[in-house]
Amino acid sequence: MGQIFDIIFYRPLLNLLVIFYNSIAFHDLGLSIFFLTLLLRIILYPISLSQIKTQKSLQKIQEEIKEIRKKFANDQKKMTEEMIKLYKINKVNPFSSCLSFLIQFPILIAVYQVFRSGILEENLPLYPFIFNPGKLNPIAFGFLNLRERNFFLALITGVVQYFQSKMFSVKKTPSTVAKNKGVKDESMMAIINKQMIYMMPILTILIGMSLPSGLVFYWLINLILAIIQQKIFLKI
Repeated sequence: MGQIFDIIFYRPLLNLLVIFYNSIAFHDLGLSIFFLTLLLRIILYPISLSQIKTQKSLQKIQEEIKEIRKKFANDQKKMTEEMIKLYKINKVNPFSSCLSFLIQFPILIAVYQVFRSGILEENLPLYPFIFNPGKLNPIAFGFLNLRERNFFLALITGVVQYFQSKMFSVKKTPSTVAKNKGVKDESMMAIINKQMIYMMPILTILIGMSLPSGLVFYWLINLILAIIQQKIFLKI
């Protein structure tokens, strides 16, 4: 199973990184990571766009969802039927985010392996038609060692993660409405959502401090591209 994963995901990504390193990145690993991240965003664009559309649609029907929960608070079966009907009318699949994550998960693992161990190898598992540059130079932009941990890079990534998380924050239900039994769970969801806005950046910083800078840099570029994509599509 591990060998199949390497053939389908790990080796292609590592070879793409080296192709960029040998050509348009001018042997700068930081630029190579940027171009690889950009390419992956383009490849996964349909999935990302579908996820953004779902999030946007869910935001639009929040008030209708609250009304249904309030109206059928004592009839769970009817509430479920009305929710399904609402999703169907608005062409919303609430599970699409989970599906897109499952699709992207193997790629994320492969990227993790490439930046955690691939850039450390001297004998890179390259395809025969790709020039082997030997050991990749870990110094990006003349100052950033992508093999070492970097607190400041992790901190910057955490800040960007905060802004990205805040873009889809759910507003807290007004206190006059939140007292109703049917919308208490909506208010709770908003509270959890607000907590995650702050927890995700903290986790990003803590995790980023323990990872090689190459992986954190990929994370940062991916977040920036995601924000640009969301702003263009949602105009927020």
